[in-house]
Amino acid sequence: MSDEDWVYNYFNYFTEIEEHFQRARGTGLFLLSPLDWALIETWKNAGVPLEAVMRGIDAAFEKWRARKVKTQMVNSLAFCAQAVLTEAQIMAGTAQPRPRRKAAPPFDEAALRAYLAGNSKTVRAVEGYSEIAATLERLSDEAHADLEALEQRLTVLEEKMVAIARTRQSEEDLLAARRKMDSQLRPYRGKMTADQLSMLEKQYLERALLERAGLPRLSLFYMR
Repeated sequence: MSDEDWVYNYFNYFTEIEEHFQRARGTGLFLLSPLDWALIETWKNAGVPLEAVMRGIDAAFEKWRARKVKTQMVNSLAFCAQAVLTEAQIMAGTAQPRPRRKAAPPFDEAALRAYLAGNSKTVRAVEGYSEIAATLERLSDEAHADLEALEQRLTVLEEKMVAIARTRQSEEDLLAARRKMDSQLRPYRGKMTADQLSMLEKQYLERALLERAGLPRLSLFYMR
């Protein structure tokens, strides 16, 4: 995979899915929920092609619009989860080459350094994460020609943050997060496999954990 391919596949994955879902829903601006963002992360981490996600969204809405009785509006990407899985399996079976798409670098060096420095400052303000903050500071002072390598380092740092935050999470906070997650997931559990649900629950709880601790997401995606 070329650098341009990687930049497109990673940094535009979230944005294109968000915009495609909004267009398919047909109701103008619609803000995705924490559950939706966690679901997109599970697709990205599982290597689900962008085309499969878009086709799945279209297929799910086509089926919904064909219903004679529509009890409620589609308010979550989770409604499309089964259709996305089906499209991913079809694409994997046909193994048809996807057209290459080029993308300009998503941000310049100055913006990148400012983002890393800002995250370092936020992390340092939370007690117990000084080592991670120091690493972010060093990264903000460096030039980064290889965005994939940088993203891998940021992923490792975020995993460390999650591990520390988890040791500090109370049982009450974890229970509250799980209850909120279960409430949002309940209408869509039948549309996902056990593996999908396991990955989604993990992503959701980690996002909630960092948010409650006042810690930022470190991925370059969050520069958008």
